[in-house]
Amino acid sequence: MLNIQDCCLIIIDVQGKLAQLMHNKESLFRNIQILIKAFKILELPIIWTQQVPDALGQTTSSIAELLTDIKPLNKASFSCCGHQDFVNALKESSRNQVILCGIETHICIYQTALDLRRQHYNVQIVTDAVSSRTLQNKEVAMQKMQSVGIELTTTEMALFEILKTADHPKFKQIAKLVK
Repeated sequence: MLNIQDCCLIIIDVQGKLAQLMHNKESLFRNIQILIKAFKILELPIIWTQQVPDALGQTTSSIAELLTDIKPLNKASFSCCGHQDFVNALKESSRNQVILCGIETHICIYQTALDLRRQHYNVQIVTDAVSSRTLQNKEVAMQKMQSVGIELTTTEMALFEILKTADHPKFKQIAKLVK
């Protein structure tokens, strides 16, 4: 179970023209935006990466505009764990439950999830907030990740699992995001 004291959100590489080629991109962008807004309401850590932005472009504006108070971590490695600034940011968050969203599921999400799992993090993939150019690549990546103990969730499921109860002081704010 996700625990509000232990979780952080990692947004991976939602950039440029590549982001526009994602399967079901409108839902992808909407769910990432919901996650960002919810994590900000709950005052939970967010880490944001960009894959070689000089080549792939900047983060999609509808997402980047929600992250103006956070500096993106630019990387070249497919796994976020191959970038020392990411490793440092995750350690500084003191969180062991990692919620991943972004693109592409079968490359950067997959490799990051496996590396984090090997480092004993509890990793959850938000299935409606990750994508690839093809549905097949996304589905195969999720099957492979799940087979090694990486958990799958959805935007709404993760948020309400974090809240635990409708009595949570931020419940109404979060509920408005998903309705």
